[in-house]
Amino acid sequence: MKLCVIGLGTMGAPIARNLIDAADQLSVSASRSEAFAELETAGAKACADPTEAAAGSEILFLCLPDGKAVQQTLDTVETALAPGALVVDLGTTAHDETMAIAARLAARGLRFVDAPISGMKKRAEDATLTVMCGGAAADVEGLRPYLERIGETILHMGPTGSGQLTKLVNQLLFDINAAALGEILTLAVKVGLDPEQVERVINTGTGRSYASEFFAPRILDGNFGDGYPMGAAYKDLISAARLSADRALPVPVLAAATAVYQKALIEGHADKDKGAMILPYEAALGVRFRRAKGS
Repeated sequence: MKLCVIGLGTMGAPIARNLIDAADQLSVSASRSEAFAELETAGAKACADPTEAAAGSEILFLCLPDGKAVQQTLDTVETALAPGALVVDLGTTAHDETMAIAARLAARGLRFVDAPISGMKKRAEDATLTVMCGGAAADVEGLRPYLERIGETILHMGPTGSGQLTKLVNQLLFDINAAALGEILTLAVKVGLDPEQVERVINTGTGRSYASEFFAPRILDGNFGDGYPMGAAYKDLISAARLSADRALPVPVLAAATAVYQKALIEGHADKDKGAMILPYEAALGVRFRRAKGS
């Protein structure tokens, strides 16, 4: 089986490494070549030209930042794929864009599965990602041996688009939790509580979440660079707003979290991770949720 991975960023590069042994040949391509040498050493064929990488591929994995990048890549490579090839979108793409991509590929006789992933870089490296699949059952089952090389939880959520909708639900809950941390951790300091003790209580008590476990210790250290940048991740909130408007779905808690997110973006924190949603609260209340110096 000839496989191709296009997009070798934080998640794409370790995913490609984990797929090498599953392929008769694995070709990779990306707009930046930093990962090429390591992947070539591991046995992949690296190509600066994505069309060359995709030529004759039976399964094409795309790990790209958004739907626009997926569309642009397909404009370039789809005619180079093997007849009846399967295109797999591992990134986060809006539902309406996903449906349009599936339709364009079907018109060319190509198959499509939306299979967005959940997990940070470490889970990509360890092949323990969660993968949410939308598409024909036969395509998802045929893809499963390869997805099991990159993730430990592989779920078929339903027809095309279901994977992206599931990923959106997951991300929105994460966003709400991150926004709540910014508000409540600052409140804790303002009323006189010790930040390190508060973090221990939250992350051993009922207030914990993946967001608190990941972000709260890093906020204590003033580290806002380990997670995905807020500016890039904001597309999830745009997708949610469109979905809410199109289907008349009330989302008041999400709307409040979105306002917190937007405040952080307006204040110039787009390049920081979601833990930085605490920064506007800290500025407003004149306190900081940080470790004591020397601790």
